[in-house]
Amino acid sequence: MIKVLLVEDHIKISQNIKTYLEDEFEVMPVYSAEEAKLYLAAESYDLIILDLMLPGEDGMSVLKYLEQKQITVGVIVLTAKEDLGDKLKAFNLGAHDYVTKPFFMEELKARMNVVLKGLGKITKANLLTFKELTLDTSKKSVTIKGEIVEMNEKNYHLLEYFLLNKGILLFKEQIFDRICGYQSDASTDIIEVYMSRLRKVLSPFGYDRYIVTKRGMGYMLDETK
Repeated sequence: MIKVLLVEDHIKISQNIKTYLEDEFEVMPVYSAEEAKLYLAAESYDLIILDLMLPGEDGMSVLKYLEQKQITVGVIVLTAKEDLGDKLKAFNLGAHDYVTKPFFMEELKARMNVVLKGLGKITKANLLTFKELTLDTSKKSVTIKGEIVEMNEKNYHLLEYFLLNKGILLFKEQIFDRICGYQSDASTDIIEVYMSRLRKVLSPFGYDRYIVTKRGMGYMLDETK
């Protein structure tokens, strides 16, 4: 199982992350930079989720420690600090991704999978499955019962996002940011158009019924339907 060192001093946030991830990851929570270094010296981890604002030494000291000790590990900074200078410093010290609080758990997990895949830590990470539907991220292809499903780029990325978050309610704003980008000038109402098109593509296979609308909130890929 993928081993994750969670460096977060806020107890509630740490507990919530651990609970959310523990079905798929082995998560070790620590609450300071000093504690993180002790664990890193004692054993190997595949990924670190790192807060920057910690008691005592800050999270940057952990990045510097990794650099000095030449420890190869994926690092996702998870912090309330939004300043560009902090982001650039973290990336220059070896961080692979930078997520600002508040954040969505499903987005954090998706970013974790991207980093782990890039480091070769996840096997068969190119295949996402749902019942008899398979999405191959390396080939950018979708099949249902072995039959190729033709879809455009927007439909593909929308379906991929749902497969990464099976059983999780995705708010319309989340989907918009993922598919259109937060700098897009379009209205979030465009998501309704994209959802309609995705359902139309999946309907010949009967898979449109699994995409459930939660009125006034968003959408969910529900395998119980």
